[in-house]
Amino acid sequence: MTTTMLRTPIQHCKQCGTKVVYRLPDDGDTKERAVCPACNTVHYENPLNVVGTVPYFGDKILLCKRNIEPRFGKWTLPAGFMELDETTAEGAARETVEEAGAEFEMLGLFTLLNVARVGQVHLFYRARLLSDQFNPGTETIEARLFAEDEIPWDEIAFRTVKETLERYFADRRSGVFSIHCVDIV
Repeated sequence: MTTTMLRTPIQHCKQCGTKVVYRLPDDGDTKERAVCPACNTVHYENPLNVVGTVPYFGDKILLCKRNIEPRFGKWTLPAGFMELDETTAEGAARETVEEAGAEFEMLGLFTLLNVARVGQVHLFYRARLLSDQFNPGTETIEARLFAEDEIPWDEIAFRTVKETLERYFADRRSGVFSIHCVDIV
C-alpha cells in the first residue's frame, strides 16, 4: 500500500465484511484502493473537512481554549469536523455555537487550507459577533476576545489557525478581505 496519510487504512469491506486488499481497481484507476476480493467494492479514502469561523467583535477576535486533546489548553478558533448533511458554512456555524456559545452573523469564506499530510482541508469563514457574551460548551475551557497585540501566539493550537489569524489581521490592516488558499506542508 502506498499511502502518505496518517490514519488507519481500511481493513474490511463495508458492504460484505470481507478483508480488503490494496491494489489497482479493475476499472482503470491509477491509484491503489481498498478493494474487496469477494464483492469487488472499491473503497475510497477521502480528506476530512474541518470547518470553523474567525469571529470578530470590533477590533477583537474570539478564541477558545481547548478542553480536549489534541492540544489541550491551547487557544484556537472555533472549528471542528464537518458532519454529513450540512454545508461547510452550516458546519462552521454549528462548531461556533458548540464551542463558544456565540451569537454571530456568518460572512464569507476567508481561508481554505490544505493539510494533505493528514488528509484534511480546513475552511474558515469570517463571522461578525453580535454580542461579547459567550456560553462555551464542554470542549472549551474559556472563550475570550483578544486584540491583535494580545493574541497568545505561542499558545495557538494549530498552524492552520495561526495562518488564518495572520491573514485576517493583514487583511484588516489593508481594509480589504480576500479569500486565501494555503498549502500547509
